[in-house]
Amino acid sequence: MIEISFGKLLLLAVIALIVLGPEKLPVAARTAGTLLRRLRSGWDSVRAEVERELQVEEIRRAAREAAAQAEAAQARLNEVQSKVDEAARQAGKVAAPDVSTLADAPVASPAPDEPALMTGKPKDDPSTPPQDEVPRGQG
Repeated sequence: MIEISFGKLLLLAVIALIVLGPEKLPVAARTAGTLLRRLRSGWDSVRAEVERELQVEEIRRAAREAAAQAEAAQARLNEVQSKVDEAARQAGKVAAPDVSTLADAPVASPAPDEPALMTGKPKDDPSTPPQDEVPRGQG
């Protein structure tokens, strides 16, 4: 801003005293102080507004960069997904003949004297009593 040394300020005060006189000088000083305060307040508000605009622009720039990075990540993800899908299709084509040969194979039934595996019903075992004969609270 404007640089005013002490000597220049004293010279202005003497000139103002001569021009305005001792009666009007205090009123003029108050008016000058009020005007300087308003000017400084206006300057500070303009500076704050410019700083806010710069911050908003910086946030917008960061948001654009983040959106660009997200789009790039989505593109990479889509590329990897297509590769995985293609590999799954290839694996499905290779495994399809193997599955069809298994479907045509005969199912072996267990021999009559072998115990049934996982049929859902236990074989009759004379050592265990039927479920309805166990008293409540003891089993």
